[in-house]
Amino acid sequence: MKKINPDALDPKDYIIIKGARVNNLKNISLALPRNKFIVLTGLSGSGKSSLAFDTLYADGQRRYVESLSAYARQFLGRMSKPDVDYIKGIAPAIAIEQRVNTLNPRSTVGTSTEIYEYIKLLFARIGKTYSPVSGEIVKRDTISDVTDFILSLPEQTKVSIYAPVALNPGNGDLRTKCSVLLQQGFTRILIDDEIVNIEAALEMGRKSFSSLSVLIDRIIVKKEDQELAGRLADSVQTAYFESHGYCTIEYSNGSKGRRSFSNKYEADGIEFEEPSVNLFSFNNPYGACKTCEGFGSIIGIDEDLVVPNKNLSVYQEAIACWRGEKMSEWKNEVVMNAYKFDFPVHKPFHELSEKQKALLWSGNNYFHGLRDFFEFIESQNYKVQYRVMMSRYRGKTVCPDCRGTRLRKDASYVKINGKSVLDLVLMPVSRLSAFFRELKLDEHEKTVSNRLLIEVNNRLDVLNDVGLGYLTLNRLSSTLSGGESQRINLSTALGSTLVGSMYILDEPSIGLHPRDTQRLIQVLFKLRDLGNTVIVVEHDEEIIRAADEIVDIGPLAGRHGGEVVFQGNLGALLRDKKSLTGRYLSHDLRIEVPAIRRKSKEAILVKGARENNLKNIDVSIPLHMITAITGVSGSGKTSLVKRVLFPALKKIYGGYGEKTGKFDRIDGDLNRIGAVEMVDQNPIGRSSRSNPATYIKAFDDIRNLYADLPLAKARGYKPGYFSFNIEGGRCEECEGEGVVKIEMQFMADLYLTCESCKGRRFRDEVLDVKHKDRNIVDILNMTVDEAIDFFGQDGKHAGEKRITARLKSLQDVGLGYLHLGQSSSTLSGGEAQRIKLAFFLSKGMSDKPTLFFFDEPTAGLHIHDIHKLLTSFESLIRNGHSVLVIEHNPEVIKFADWVIDLGKEGGEQGGYIVFEGSPEALAECKDSYTGFYLRDKINARMS
Repeated sequence: MKKINPDALDPKDYIIIKGARVNNLKNISLALPRNKFIVLTGLSGSGKSSLAFDTLYADGQRRYVESLSAYARQFLGRMSKPDVDYIKGIAPAIAIEQRVNTLNPRSTVGTSTEIYEYIKLLFARIGKTYSPVSGEIVKRDTISDVTDFILSLPEQTKVSIYAPVALNPGNGDLRTKCSVLLQQGFTRILIDDEIVNIEAALEMGRKSFSSLSVLIDRIIVKKEDQELAGRLADSVQTAYFESHGYCTIEYSNGSKGRRSFSNKYEADGIEFEEPSVNLFSFNNPYGACKTCEGFGSIIGIDEDLVVPNKNLSVYQEAIACWRGEKMSEWKNEVVMNAYKFDFPVHKPFHELSEKQKALLWSGNNYFHGLRDFFEFIESQNYKVQYRVMMSRYRGKTVCPDCRGTRLRKDASYVKINGKSVLDLVLMPVSRLSAFFRELKLDEHEKTVSNRLLIEVNNRLDVLNDVGLGYLTLNRLSSTLSGGESQRINLSTALGSTLVGSMYILDEPSIGLHPRDTQRLIQVLFKLRDLGNTVIVVEHDEEIIRAADEIVDIGPLAGRHGGEVVFQGNLGALLRDKKSLTGRYLSHDLRIEVPAIRRKSKEAILVKGARENNLKNIDVSIPLHMITAITGVSGSGKTSLVKRVLFPALKKIYGGYGEKTGKFDRIDGDLNRIGAVEMVDQNPIGRSSRSNPATYIKAFDDIRNLYADLPLAKARGYKPGYFSFNIEGGRCEECEGEGVVKIEMQFMADLYLTCESCKGRRFRDEVLDVKHKDRNIVDILNMTVDEAIDFFGQDGKHAGEKRITARLKSLQDVGLGYLHLGQSSSTLSGGEAQRIKLAFFLSKGMSDKPTLFFFDEPTAGLHIHDIHKLLTSFESLIRNGHSVLVIEHNPEVIKFADWVIDLGKEGGEQGGYIVFEGSPEALAECKDSYTGFYLRDKINARMS
């Protein structure tokens, strides 16, 4: 690779970086061509993110803040600049990272992509309200509507305009009403269909009447009279005012006719709310469902917790809350009286009909049902044991009023082309896009909605292009994977159509099936062609091959990385023998297919899974082997594993899980495992204090080691004194954080290094205590690889051996480049997942065999590091455990013993089992997209 001279290049054509030394970068210099699609690749921990996010994006952000007001700039003196000589030609930077999972329970796909904002406006502008009683359009009669009706009558038609004063007053005082009307200047009234002069009515002394209207005006329709329209409008307005919104027109042209008008928004005796933006907003008290306050779910009794094991019968105590000496009285009441109403108490719960299940909740004349039981428990709430019991069976349940759609009921009365806003948010994006393309509108509606429809269609197209056509707008953002979140942010960025910017993306292919990768590449090309520089940190082979420029950082991870190993195009990379990426792409190196596949006679069976788009499928999960669940995005993998299998097993083995999805039953060799664990991409800790060392319990041993040192004993320092989470040895100004948060009004909060401890977290006297000339801060700043070398040099101390053993598990899963004290908030989803795996590996052989669930464990892994991950899976199997992995990466799929492929498509066309069997057989399956992309990997062994 030829050396570049940064000073000789034009910043208009290149983004020039000279002397970058952030984290493990080794004073590197490089020039990235502007307005190109650039991929940064290399081993996990080699320095790609340090270059892309901590150098390029950080400097772009700093320069942006510099252009702001004096209020923002007052913090800039303390805002650290990336450790780099200079960066020239940098454009406004936008970072789209894959760890953007929001925990906000109100955030949905619709709100985060802004599509829902435009749909709200669309319904407020052109939506028509339909009465739920008659199905007629609800319409407010304007003054123009009434005058147009009158002027449409034939020439010389006699018209009387009335204002109904009291439609059904019963026995009213006519004298009082007439006196008031006379004072207002009216002369005639209509009493019970008879026109009477008001003065005459006063003399009559009549007290009772059934209807009363005031005659406002009488006219004869003359088309040539130009003043007639103005007179009619005044008369109708007066009628509306006097009758509080009502007007009656009587007309005669040979035959008599009568028609009533109202300027109120009502029909069939129901007054409706006029469509407005707030009516369709679940984040506004006006539009939100009153029961769940716009959350879509309420805290209620979770039926899955009440009946955790549906294979048992009522007699076998399937109903968990009716177990025990006292509570079994409720069960006995059912069992003893069951013959009187023919209830099958010995039939497994999953075989009961819906009517029989409903009977257990409602009860009848012979026994009290579960609703009565929980009402009784609620009434005993003053006793602590009943409060504890109630809490065991509480869980989130779908709101009964809005059915999870979050909006008030009358929002569903407003429709466009026969669809309400509730119908639209529950549609998959692919179908929603077709609906808006085929929308039939009149000329006025087209004019009003044209700009809104352009925005909606553009954003829906991008969501489809990035492979998210299976999502609904009502889907919670917190339930999305890291890759899905990132691609949603990418679609929002494309919707804004910025130009001249620098987009930095962190592995957008995560969670994407190889079939959809080409569509993602086209989206990235579109972003580039708008006039942007697109920089992607990526390991995916197809995306690397599609790049205009490839930069390989390495050669290895951590302290052995941080150098530019290669920069150039694909052809040059394939010929480069120093680059590990190039060698894998040219098939010089590869992960071998296992020679022997494990066999297992033991399995867990899931019957009738039908959560989300699953089509009532029966699945067998083999135990004591590696099983891969595959399929295109949206085919039902997450629904099967994370919504049905895991929560159901968690409850069977005595844990607390989320609400279980719809299925009939789980059976098979349930006694062959004793626990289940989900190793997903969620953060390892909820605060920035959590780090890899604390999570795998290595920091406990490190603190004990330092508390045992002579100086620490002399000063009376306990292990807690070396903790940054409790008072004692930590810096109290930043409370052991090392940074101080500055809240910015209109921007993300700034985190600035604490001036008191200079980011070291501890007080100076704590740092006097040293082991092998290193204090506690030095240890936290070490990488895992450095710490293993440090503590394993002589390893005489028993504490050092324990520390090394715990840290070794992190090294084994390819995380040797992480710093021990690195905040969990800076870790990617893939890194967080592998730290959890390391924690389980460090425990060794558990006392009970465990079924481990992994959700895309290759996220963030270079192909060279995938080999270490697969070795870790082998360790779990050797320790007597079972592994179930959701995965798209062909390298992992070909390594699995058993593959279950779902599909064939995503969304509504998914949810079927396409294939079950070995990877070799999958590669021959012509109906499977996964098999097509696996073929080359499997055939490589044959060649």
